[in-house]
This record gives sequence, structure tokens and C-alpha cells, in this order.
Amino acid sequence: MVIWNGYIRIMDVSIAEAKTQLTKLIRAVEDGEQVVITRNGKAVAQITPPPPARRPVRFDTMRGRIHMEPGCMDPITEEQFFSGEY
Repeated sequence: MVIWNGYIRIMDVSIAEAKTQLTKLIRAVEDGEQVVITRNGKAVAQITPPPPARRPVRFDTMRGRIHMEPGCMDPITEEQFFSGEY
């Protein structure tokens, strides 16, 4: 069963049908559908497209761009903190 819900198409499929039709279900997901797998009429799992690709983490990209002022890590008193003199 395909349900139109705005722009999302959702297909409910029993576990038994999912076992025999997995290739077709994957193709449906590739075409933009969401597949909900049911057991006794209740949703138990969902097949959706993977999240969009994320850019890889690159370390040391800020090296040489951040400069600490001399004395910035020196301890301050409570009075300096509350007065904003630091």
C-alpha cells in the first residue's frame, strides 16, 4: 500500500513480503519511497535512504590561525572576573 503524505510516499510491507521482495523494496527506496515493515499490522522497522554524505573531519585546519595573547591563561581573582578587567 502506498500512502501519499505530502511529498513522502510510504509503503507498508509485511515481514514475509519484505523477505521475498527485498531487492524491489531497495529500488523503491532509491526512487524516494519509504518502506515500513510490519508484523501483524504494526510497524516494526523502516527502510529509508541513508543520510546525505558528510564531509570528512580534517584535523589541524586552524593551526596557525589562532593566536593567544600573552597572559591569557594566567589565573585571575574573583574581583577581576566580576568587574570584567580580565
